[in-house]
Amino acid sequence: MNFKGKNFLKMLDFSSEEINYLIDLSLKLKDEKKQGKSQKDYMAGKNIALIFEKTSTRTRCSFEVAAYDMGACVTYLDPSGSQIGKKESIPDTARVLGRMFDGIEYRGFEQTKVEELAKYAGVPVWNGLTNESHPTQMIADMMTIKEHFGKLSGIKFVYMGDARYNMGNSLMVTCAKLGMDFVACTNKKYFPEAALVEECEKIAKETGATITLTEDVAAGCKDADVIYTDVWVSMGEPDEVWEERIKELSPYQVNAKAFSYAKPGAKFMHCLPAFHDLKTTIGQEIYEKFGIDCMEVTDDIFEGERSIVFDEAENRMHSIKAIMYATLGNA
Repeated sequence: MNFKGKNFLKMLDFSSEEINYLIDLSLKLKDEKKQGKSQKDYMAGKNIALIFEKTSTRTRCSFEVAAYDMGACVTYLDPSGSQIGKKESIPDTARVLGRMFDGIEYRGFEQTKVEELAKYAGVPVWNGLTNESHPTQMIADMMTIKEHFGKLSGIKFVYMGDARYNMGNSLMVTCAKLGMDFVACTNKKYFPEAALVEECEKIAKETGATITLTEDVAAGCKDADVIYTDVWVSMGEPDEVWEERIKELSPYQVNAKAFSYAKPGAKFMHCLPAFHDLKTTIGQEIYEKFGIDCMEVTDDIFEGERSIVFDEAENRMHSIKAIMYATLGNA
């Protein structure tokens, strides 16, 4: 596998073999860290720019710790820390940063921005999240599933909630590429875009995967190996959107009833943060406005033995190591 100089923008850009390679490299790098093996020489002398137009806990920490572990230096640019798209165009920013840095991470809104950065930077650009795609999360998620099940092909993966955007899109594509059985279980209003479903169905014919869209929780979760969800509403959206989503997606909350249809050893996953209790400011606000003490997942599932969300969160760091290491030409 030769990833040298490649960008990491969306899962559709990569073959099944390439995705599996990155998953296995992630597992190898994790094992090395657990054994106390130094990785400082892997990216020694490299400089990494982190552009965050949208703030984050896990993505920022994962990139920073991954870079430091492998000997690289990091410059963090928060929403007020650069002139990208304001006083300076994206092509101009990309060409400036590309002459100073060996790799650039971007986390923001439009997929077109990260695509434009990649076009002009001349160095690898990694998508830390856009509205349409979340590819670094995919390697971590699939790595976590492989750790717990020993395989990916044939795993029944159920995504519940709003499947229209970055997580639903990326998970459907990744499952199709890896020969998994993907189910979007939600109100039909929240199904992935038809054109992407059609593209994934074509991929699935080659890999042995299946793509299913259903509004039936019992059928969707039947014999599931993994049940996955994400927040229903993004911060900053108006109250009427919250009210609408809660009303329409509450039947697709991940709870004990949903898991009663799954396999006995089924696991729960979530990319975090999760609204599962009242221990946050937002959680309290949701309770005061809408009278619910959890949203997309109940606390007993989130905190229960089925939950592997913190393995998943840790694996962001190991998988991001693999992505940077491979695309900078060192793996």
